[in-house]
Amino acid sequence: MRRGIDGLAAIVKDKFDLDPFAGQAFIFCGGSCDRFKALYWDGQGYWLLYKRFENGKMSWPNNQDEVRGFITRTSRLANEGLLY
Repeated sequence: MRRGIDGLAAIVKDKFDLDPFAGQAFIFCGGSCDRFKALYWDGQGYWLLYKRFENGKMSWPNNQDEVRGFITRTSRLANEGLLY
């Protein structure tokens, strides 16, 4: 979890062949799953959000179906203002 905006944007582009300027949120998890970073381009600049769980860990998706479910739940919570 030592990478900043430029390092995370490079991972999105180079390792996943995705556009970091596409207006999507990209979520990165540390090895212990007790913290994550989210990278988002809003058209004017990047947002870099950092979250550390004090008690417990994040349940990280293990396969494509779990990723789809995670994205759906996270999007719904963000739209309802419950993610923050």
